[in-house]
Amino acid sequence: MKLTVLGAGPGGYVAAIKAAQLGAEVTVIEESEVGGTCLNRGCIPTKTLIASAEALHKTKNAHSFGLDLDGNVSPNIQKIVERKNKVVGIQVKGIRGLFKSWGVRLIEGRGIIANPKKISVTLKDGSKEEVDTDKIIIATGSRPAQIPVFPFDGKKILSSDNAINPDTIPESLLIVGAGVIGCEFAFIYKEFGSDVTMVEMMPRAVSTEDEEISSLLERELKKNKIKLLTDTSVEKVDIKDKGVSAQLSGGKDIEAEKVLVSIGRAINSENIGLEQVGVNKGPRGEIIVDSGMQTNIEGIYAIGDVVGGIMLAHLASKEGIVAVENAMGGNSEVNYDVVPAAIFTSPEIGSVGLRENQAVEKGLKYNVGRFHFRALGKAHAMGEIAGLFKIIADKETDKILGAHIIGPHASDLIHEVALAMEKGLTVKDIAHTIHAHPTLSEGIMEAAEDVHDSAIHAPKKQ
Repeated sequence: MKLTVLGAGPGGYVAAIKAAQLGAEVTVIEESEVGGTCLNRGCIPTKTLIASAEALHKTKNAHSFGLDLDGNVSPNIQKIVERKNKVVGIQVKGIRGLFKSWGVRLIEGRGIIANPKKISVTLKDGSKEEVDTDKIIIATGSRPAQIPVFPFDGKKILSSDNAINPDTIPESLLIVGAGVIGCEFAFIYKEFGSDVTMVEMMPRAVSTEDEEISSLLERELKKNKIKLLTDTSVEKVDIKDKGVSAQLSGGKDIEAEKVLVSIGRAINSENIGLEQVGVNKGPRGEIIVDSGMQTNIEGIYAIGDVVGGIMLAHLASKEGIVAVENAMGGNSEVNYDVVPAAIFTSPEIGSVGLRENQAVEKGLKYNVGRFHFRALGKAHAMGEIAGLFKIIADKETDKILGAHIIGPHASDLIHEVALAMEKGLTVKDIAHTIHAHPTLSEGIMEAAEDVHDSAIHAPKKQ
C-alpha cells in the first residue's frame, strides 16, 4: 500500500515511520524542515533556551549551595542561540536518518491534494512532481495566531518564532497572553535580564490548568518580579523610535522595548486542496475527523494541530499512529481522557485528566489529595521547595480523575499518574506502591495517601 503524509512534524514523521514499520510504501512531503514547529520553532528550541536560563539561575545562586564563584556571570545571547541551533540540527539530522533507515521517501516542497489518490508537489526549485497514493494523512500543523492590532515585524512586535532567535535581550518586554507559551518565555527572558510584563484577557495565568496550580504559578511570577495584569486586553499598539507603546483596556499605557504576542495558534489548513476534494472543515479551519482520525473523504486522514483539538506534539504523534493503523485496516482510537501535558515554567507544571473545576461542572463526587514539595527531603536538598502535588479521585470507585503537579521535574513526574489512569488503577494502588527515598516521586505517593487523609508526612487535618 502507498501512504503519503503531508507534513513532517511530530505527527507526520511519527506516522510515516509507523507506516513503514507496518509495511507501507511511504512518502512524506514537507515544505520547510522535518520536525515541524515542535522541533524547529517550538518545543525543542524553547526547552534549550530554558536550559540555558536554568543554568544561569543556578550559577547566580551558587552561594546558596555553599559554592564560592568568582567573577561575573552573564548570558551571551549569540552563544545561547548557537547552542539552540546545534541541538535542533542534531534532532533534524536524526529524523532524516530514521527516514533513511525505514525507507521513507522525503520530498521537500509544498503539497496540494489533487484528489484522494494524488498529491501535486511544487518542489523548492519550482518544478512539479505528482505523487500517486492509496491513503493520505494530513499533518500540516499550525502557526502563531496574528490579529491586525499586532502586525508581526520580527523587530519590535514578535511572534514565538521570532522570540527563539533573539539577537539582543530587550531591556523591557511586554508579553501579550499568559498562556503556556507566554509564561515560558516570561521566565526565559526575565532570567536573561529583561523587565517582563504580561497582559492576559482571562482572570488567571495558564487558565487551562487547575486553579490551584495557576495560583501557585502566579505566586512564582510575582516572586520573580514578573508583572502580570489579568482581565486586561491590549486595545492598540503604537510603534515608536525606541520601542512600543501599548494601550490597555483599562486606559493604562505600557511602554516596552519589544512586544511578544502569544495569543494562540492558527490552523494550517488553507491552500492544500481540501476544498477541491471536499474535506469538511470547522469554523476555525480545523479539519473534522472521526474517532479513527479519518475525514469525511475515505482514505484521507488528519492529525495533530490541524484537527484543532489539544495542540500537543505527543498527542499529534499518537494520533499519527492511530491514523496509520486505521489506514492499514486496523480499528484504533485515541484515549483523550489521558493526555499528559507539561509547561516548562519555573517551576514546571505537569497535568493529566480533569481539573477540579471540570469535575465540579460534570457533577462528579470526588476527593482531593494534596502534598507540598516543601515536605520532601529531596526538594530541600535540591534547593527547590516551591510546588504542589494534587490528585483528584472519584469518591465511589477511587479511580483517578486527574492529577496536577507544579514543582521541579513536574513534566517527568506526571507520567506515573498518567500510566495509572491509563490502566484504571486506583489512588490506593499508588499509595500502596513503595516509592524510593529520597525522591520527588514520593510526593505522588503522599498525595495519593492524602486523598484518604493518611499521608504520613502531612499534618493532621483539622
